[in-house]
Amino acid sequence: MDDVPVVLIQPRHGWLKFDLAALYRYRELLYFLTWRDVIVRYKQAAVGVAWAVLQPLLTMVVFTVIFGRFAKMPSDNLPYPIFAFTALLPWNYFAQAIARSGTSLVSNANLVSKVYFPRLVIPISGAIAPLVDFAISFVILLGMMAWYRIAPTWGVLMLPVFTLLAVVTAVAVSLYLAALNVKYRDVGHTIPFLVQFWMYASPVVYSVSIIPEKWRLLYSLNPMVGVIEGFRWALLGKEQPDFAVMAMSAVIVTILLVGGLVYFKRTERIFADII
Repeated sequence: MDDVPVVLIQPRHGWLKFDLAALYRYRELLYFLTWRDVIVRYKQAAVGVAWAVLQPLLTMVVFTVIFGRFAKMPSDNLPYPIFAFTALLPWNYFAQAIARSGTSLVSNANLVSKVYFPRLVIPISGAIAPLVDFAISFVILLGMMAWYRIAPTWGVLMLPVFTLLAVVTAVAVSLYLAALNVKYRDVGHTIPFLVQFWMYASPVVYSVSIIPEKWRLLYSLNPMVGVIEGFRWALLGKEQPDFAVMAMSAVIVTILLVGGLVYFKRTERIFADII
């Protein structure tokens, strides 16, 4: 009996007591929740993983016709289809991640109210699962690059950094949304509007070059600006991006993440009571 482990569950005190080490101890739960989300997404789907390809491809076609051909949006001397698809790659990941993670606590209400585990596992797993779609779409992008004879430059080595920045941004935003959605269920209905509004506030269908220089720094407060511009630079070899914009995006993401962790940890003690 002396060898039986004892786990003491008690609230943590202090604003910056995040207990991130618990995430590592519950890494298997994180893996299974992520894998469950992937399976549920494609279970009994008529076209299976093709949805991961059709969504960005069809969106790219619409953007190419409306914004590329009719509106004549500048595309930094790149073919507009690949210009748009490269931006849709991180954007679709981000949109899916916050859509899943933002409602993840309510969707897992039975689990939250009955079993102890670090609640951070749930929104993080929701943000990781869309990386499967991201990887599938990335293969399509490589095919498009070959079709347009665009060879990646040395900047492609920075691609994991920009991908990580997109993941951290999604997690940071989701921590606020998931916690708020527990208390105010209409937050879940607001997320689609937030995603749509945020997309047009990001350089998905247009280039950052159309933003006046005096507004560029303010515009870069949107962390997805640095992510999308980073992807275009790393993969398409467009002109060197404004690294001040990317640095600003990284700073904003860091502030959002720390603030999100603080808010989430301060409110998680009441999740089981009101969910």
